[in-house]
Amino acid sequence: MQGYILHTQSVKDEDLIVYLLSPKKVIKSYRFYGMRHSNILSGYKIDFELEESTRFLPRLKDVLHVGFSWILDREKMFFWQEFIRLFYWHLKEVETVDSFYFELLEECARRFEKQDCKRVIVDAYLKLLSFEGRLHQIFTCFVCDESIQEDVVLVRAFLPAHRKCAFGYEFKAKDLSYFYNNFNSSHFSDEYIDNLYKIIKEGF
Repeated sequence: MQGYILHTQSVKDEDLIVYLLSPKKVIKSYRFYGMRHSNILSGYKIDFELEESTRFLPRLKDVLHVGFSWILDREKMFFWQEFIRLFYWHLKEVETVDSFYFELLEECARRFEKQDCKRVIVDAYLKLLSFEGRLHQIFTCFVCDESIQEDVVLVRAFLPAHRKCAFGYEFKAKDLSYFYNNFNSSHFSDEYIDNLYKIIKEGF
């Protein structure tokens, strides 16, 4: 079985509770500490086995790290782990998940090799909002419920608002429309990308 480590939590004697995203589940498992155990960190993709327990969490064993070509790039790993942390908080209370989430991480891991990390994350987050039915493609202000005719202010979860109704980052409506229709941020300036990324960091 393969999965992405979403979060690790230290418990007694350096044992760990490990949260994993597999294609179908968010798995909460237990890993005993041992000198022979390889290091596992948030964001790593691993191949593993689970030993079921009737009294406690399933035991994580036979862990094999499935590496990325960019795993030693500190900057890319920093952005990757930030992204994974957001995934963890988004899926923390869920057990069964659609394969979409695992496949989205697979796509991002591939794109991280050659593309700008922030742009990859911005594109991925848009796909997540669309998949979950939370993408507002018609620009109606979430505060006053009236149509937005000029620049769109986006807040957390890319909710649209008028400049007078909410504090946030402003974007041209035509630029956002292109982005929403194509799921591609290549036409955005670096400033736009930085602002979108700051919004994403507020939470999924």
